[in-house]
Amino acid sequence: MTLASNASTSRPFSFDNSYARLPQQFFTRQDPSQAAEPWLIKLNELLAEELGLDVEALKRDGAAIFSGNLVPEGADPLAMAYAGHQFGSFVPLLGDGRAILLGEVIDRNGQRRDIQLKGAGQTAYSRRGDGRAALGPVLREYIVSEAMYALGIPATRALAAVSTGQPVYRENILPGAVFTRVAASHIRVGTFQFFAARGDTDGVRALADYVIDRHYPELKDRDNPYLALYEAVCERQAALIARWLHIGFIHGVMNTDNMTISGETIDFGPCAFIDEYHPGTVFSSIDQGGRYAYANQPGIGQWNLARLGETLLPLFDTDAEKALELANTVIQQYGERFQIHWLRGMREKIGLATVEDGDLELIQSLLAAMQAQQADFTLTFRRLSDAVTPGDGEALFLSTFREPDGAREWLGRWCDRLTRDEGRTEADRRAAMRAVNPAFIPRNHRIEQAISAAVEEADFSLFEALLAVLAKPYEDQPAFAAYMEPPKPEERVLQTFCGT
Repeated sequence: MTLASNASTSRPFSFDNSYARLPQQFFTRQDPSQAAEPWLIKLNELLAEELGLDVEALKRDGAAIFSGNLVPEGADPLAMAYAGHQFGSFVPLLGDGRAILLGEVIDRNGQRRDIQLKGAGQTAYSRRGDGRAALGPVLREYIVSEAMYALGIPATRALAAVSTGQPVYRENILPGAVFTRVAASHIRVGTFQFFAARGDTDGVRALADYVIDRHYPELKDRDNPYLALYEAVCERQAALIARWLHIGFIHGVMNTDNMTISGETIDFGPCAFIDEYHPGTVFSSIDQGGRYAYANQPGIGQWNLARLGETLLPLFDTDAEKALELANTVIQQYGERFQIHWLRGMREKIGLATVEDGDLELIQSLLAAMQAQQADFTLTFRRLSDAVTPGDGEALFLSTFREPDGAREWLGRWCDRLTRDEGRTEADRRAAMRAVNPAFIPRNHRIEQAISAAVEEADFSLFEALLAVLAKPYEDQPAFAAYMEPPKPEERVLQTFCGT
């Protein structure tokens, strides 16, 4: 389906585009480019309903709308301006090089949500890029976005995936696609950096006021709302990154332009999930030095947030020295806040509802045993929930370790700790542990299998099956038990790629 222009009277959306009402330097208006023969691969009907969209209209016109061929009435397409530190080096102008914000809707919970097309053509920020996306990365983002949602991790969502019917040229010729992303907003640390780098304090202030109004309205009446905003963003990011570690997630490209102010996970290009536990695990092909390794993510989060604090200094206090002192007080608390979130979540993973001083050492010794024995991260914790009841569950847990003797000693210490963690039955403890230790994650090799079948054979059955399994990550699904298993040696994914 190819249309003569982007104009339309289709109204499946009820837009209210607040970002488009900000000053012009915040964005560049940009219509999507035409796609040759768009075909709707997947529409997330449940999310569409949550957003208050006309699902039947989207079934009818979705291929055209989500490819960019048909701009629905009320949309105000634009590409957002932002800067960012990429692997520690500052780039003063990045912006949406392949993404176009169609507009905003108010969902059924009264929350404002962005609707954005990724891969819908060039923008003012594309530089030498074509603004397009390949099918593989689109499917990857769809899978991981929805898996993160099901796992309970704050993240952007997947509304649709569309094949464009035309090739994109990377190292190879690949089928093109467009991904429709839904976010609380697409405002990033790098958005603040864009204005700060230009000495535009008024722009920083306007952006901060907008963010407070949209994401943190409870801060409006604080004595220093901008400092309170900084504290709130740091808190959300500390909680978010702790949750990443709890499920073995590695973002892979934690640049400041990939850190949201809302506290959602965004941009899943080279992301991956740990199989065998090792804190230094890196998958991203572009992370040659391991800057964004699994265990480095909390520290990188703090580094990124320090850069955010630098942009807000003029708003904290007119006295530069006082402003810096205020910012330092906040950022120095980040490590403690992260540790609180991480330790609380790890206690939950090993079934503890009470607090003892030795809990941290107990957790660390389990992780050390997992690392030494190359135990699978996800299976170890899932099977630990079965070990609450002595017998077969303990044997199953120990089977995740190559040499179980060390783990057996830890298991004894853990059982002893449980005797002092009173107030729950074995059944209640097991249920609580299974509610935080998933059986199913987006295994890297399963994602690659689904992508390969779709790209090479136009077979989306593995993609659909994986989505179905990952929608219920904490439930036993005996028919899909194979999806729980780590990869065989020949299936292991050693590197992931941005692929854009």
